[in-house]
Amino acid sequence: NHTRISEFILVGFKSHPGSQLLLSVLFSTMYIVTVVGNVCMILLIRMDSNLHTPMYFFLENLSTLDICYSSVITPRAALAFLLGRRSISYNGCASQMFFFSLFGTTEAFFLAAMAYDRFTAICNPLLYPVIMSRRLCVLMVVGSYLSGCINCTIQTGFTFSLSFCGRREINHFFCDVAAVIHTSCSDTLVNELVMLAVCGSIIVGTALVVFISYGYIIITIIQMPSAESRHKAFSTCSSHMVTICLFFGTVFFMYAQPGATSSPNKSNTISIFYTVVIPMLNPFIYTLRNREVKGSLKRQLKR
Repeated sequence: NHTRISEFILVGFKSHPGSQLLLSVLFSTMYIVTVVGNVCMILLIRMDSNLHTPMYFFLENLSTLDICYSSVITPRAALAFLLGRRSISYNGCASQMFFFSLFGTTEAFFLAAMAYDRFTAICNPLLYPVIMSRRLCVLMVVGSYLSGCINCTIQTGFTFSLSFCGRREINHFFCDVAAVIHTSCSDTLVNELVMLAVCGSIIVGTALVVFISYGYIIITIIQMPSAESRHKAFSTCSSHMVTICLFFGTVFFMYAQPGATSSPNKSNTISIFYTVVIPMLNPFIYTLRNREVKGSLKRQLKR
């Protein structure tokens, strides 16, 4: 029978009491940097007409998504580390899981859409304005969010249909799907299979789009006649490639392999990268490794 409990206890990193203040300061600092960096990126793109292109349309939406993504996890975790209040209500846990799954899935589709955008720009430059129309860009963003909605509805619905027989401790610093499943007293085989099938198909599917796109991009760049052309083409893709490696590497380890729910201690540390670190790093990656963004930043500072 399904047992409804009133709250869960998040016990991730609880075994290191001396580091709680340090963790709180670290999470708070990274969250502030995430918000400031992504807001600056959004404002920079909106203020500079030279950046009103499909590539920066996706980047602006990615920055907005990263703020939302980090906001679901980081502030509450920092407060819990500081005050020691690790309880989270049943509905609060379900809500956190829902929005975390929504924004995390959407980011995977965003990165795939951005890879297709770079493929079109480099491999079909003459047709680029026609193919990557404003309508298609908006449809890709809306489709990414719809895909996120489908996944988070499935994951949250299946997870909270389980029974929790008084075992309320979640060995994580937020309500991740795998960690909550691990606390249930029900048979979780179906849930683990669903998580593996749905998350695996999303991660593998979006990663395939990325790899195929960049396969064609690399071939096209190699065939370019001048070193300057090759360098210019590569510079527009390098920042996106760094983000892809960081995001898909950690997410694949967490959700797209069998036994993802069996090592919660290891997942705590890895989860910090895709929930806290990557949203913070994205604005710096796209600023420091992109000449157009650096040029726009210089123009705005001069003004």
